[in-house]
This record gives sequence, structure tokens and C-alpha cells, in this order.
Amino acid sequence: MLRAELTGRNWHPGCPVPIDDLRVVRVSYWTFDREVANGPLVVNATVARDVLSVFHRLFRARFPIHRIGLPPRYRPPRRSDWYSTRDLTSAFNCRPATGNPGSLSQHSYGWAIDVNPLENPYVGPDGKVLRRAAKPFLDRTRRVPGMIHPGDVVIRSFAAIGWSWGGDWHTLKDYMHFSLTGR
Repeated sequence: MLRAELTGRNWHPGCPVPIDDLRVVRVSYWTFDREVANGPLVVNATVARDVLSVFHRLFRARFPIHRIGLPPRYRPPRRSDWYSTRDLTSAFNCRPATGNPGSLSQHSYGWAIDVNPLENPYVGPDGKVLRRAAKPFLDRTRRVPGMIHPGDVVIRSFAAIGWSWGGDWHTLKDYMHFSLTGR
């Protein structure tokens, strides 16, 4: 099933991790409407159990997640992306690193997860976000559902499995991003 779902969408020959080394972790989460939902995260088999423990902690804490699912097929960024309001928590996606097309994203290895990307935007070195809908969330003093802040349950849960947060980076901020390698 995983092979059929990912081949040609998020995985293709040439990806750095064989498809047999990926696992689907199905997690329960609280939506922004305070409903319980379930969604799939595809991760490297070596981190599957740890990722499951993180999302169990987030569920117990009732941390809201807009939606969890498989990301769409990668395509290079377009001007129309500025208007996107997509807010999808996801993991594996064999693609270039954002802002560095010459290297692969840690998502390509199944070692990274983005949580609520609208509320937790990627902020470039110039201070700009990639999507207009994320602009209100540049103000990190705001306390709105789904935002991640230093020391909160999301940071602590990922830190407990040894993962790092992109909100701690110095040249840019990737508030949605958690990874095994710190990149």
C-alpha cells in the first residue's frame, strides 16, 4: 500500500531512502474545531516509534493540529504559492531543501516533520514569509491555537526524542520544522 501511495507522488527512484525503509505512522490529533481526527505521517522506519510517542504526547496535551496527511507531489515554487492557505502537517517528501535547491530536505530521508505550517511559517533571512496567509504569524508573541513557542509541549515532545526545532535557527526561522539531524 505504501509503495502504491507514494510512488510518483512523494517517492521516486533516486530518493536517498529506499521506500522499504519508510513506515506509515497513523496518529490521532485534536483539530482546530476541537474534534478528534486521524492522519498518516510517513517517516523513516528508524524513527517511527519515537514519532508516535511525540504525537501521543501532543494528543494528551490537546495541542491543536489543522490537518495531518500526505503532502502533495513536489513541484518547484510558483508565484501563485503566495496565495496558498494550505495548512498540512506532514513528514516524508523527497524534495530539495527550501531555499537551497542544491541539497535535499531532511524530509527526503523521513527525518523531518512540519507542524501547522501556516501558524508556524518559514521566515527567510530577509524576514519574509513564503505565503501571504502566514504574515500574521510573524508576530511570535501571539498566542493562537496551533502556534509553537519555545518551551511548549511541542518543543519538549520533540526534544525528548532528540529532535531539533527550526525556530532555533539563526540565519532563518522555520517554525514548523522539526528534524532528527537539526537541519
